[in-house]
Amino acid sequence: MSIQMITAWLRGRAALWRAALDRGATSTELAVIAGSLLVGAGLLVVAIRAKLTEKIGIVEGG
Repeated sequence: MSIQMITAWLRGRAALWRAALDRGATSTELAVIAGSLLVGAGLLVVAIRAKLTEKIGIVEGG
């Protein structure tokens, strides 16, 4: 997945989150949206790490 595509998807989920808050969504609905945002953030980290690995070689982790 491309970084731009993931970023656009995250922006859409964030807008959905704000709309849900404005309309008084239940905690379950907010938890599902929050979970999708966390997964999207994880995918973004993986995409950035892959791009860095491609550009500068292996990135050593912690």
